[in-house]
Formats: sequence, C-alpha cells, structure tokens
Amino acid sequence: MSKLQVYQYPKCGTCRSAVKWLQAHGHELELHHIMEEPPKPEVLANLVKLSGLPLKKFFNTSGEVYKELGLKDKLSSIDEEEQIKLLSSNGKLIKRPLVTDGSKVTVGFKEDLYESAWG
Repeated sequence: MSKLQVYQYPKCGTCRSAVKWLQAHGHELELHHIMEEPPKPEVLANLVKLSGLPLKKFFNTSGEVYKELGLKDKLSSIDEEEQIKLLSSNGKLIKRPLVTDGSKVTVGFKEDLYESAWG
C-alpha cells in the first residue's frame, strides 16, 4: 500500500479517529500537523483539484476562525486563488483531516467515505 499524507491536528478527536482507522486498515501514514505547517497554496490547489470537491468543502465552517472572519458571508466574493491563500495561511480554517495518496483526496472523516476511498 502507498503511504498516505494526512494533514491533521493531533488534539482533534475526529483526526485521531481517522488516523486510528487508517492504521487499523494497514496504511502507512505520513502525518502533517495542520496548525504548525498548513499545506502551501500550490499543495492545497492540487488537493482541491484531485478531490473533485468544491473549494468551500475545504473550509472548517464550524471553526472559530471561520466565524470570527465572517467567511460565511464573504467567501462568495473572494476568488479561488485568494481562498486557497487564506486556507494556507491558517490551518484552523481547513476542514480536517485531509488525506491523500497523490491521486485521490478525502476531506474530514466519515467511516463509509473512508471505506470506499481507503478500505
């Protein structure tokens, strides 16, 4: 199995559950602390492209920073490149965990999604 890149926050319960699930299914993981080292804009742009998901799915909409910045109302008026720079500037804005093998990407953790993507 290929090594998976996992962008996560170690204190996040969802991230811990995802990591535990991936390890239990025999995956080798390369863990990245999303707060200390958020993915660079070019990495994020590639992850968005590989995921096939709309960029807004990459935002942690329930997070404090998202709410403090009032992004719910502002995102639609910010172009994609600026949104990616914004995400890259603060790991707390990114929905986590982000998992990739270089050809596909999952955002967040739902067991059924992981089963189909990484099972």
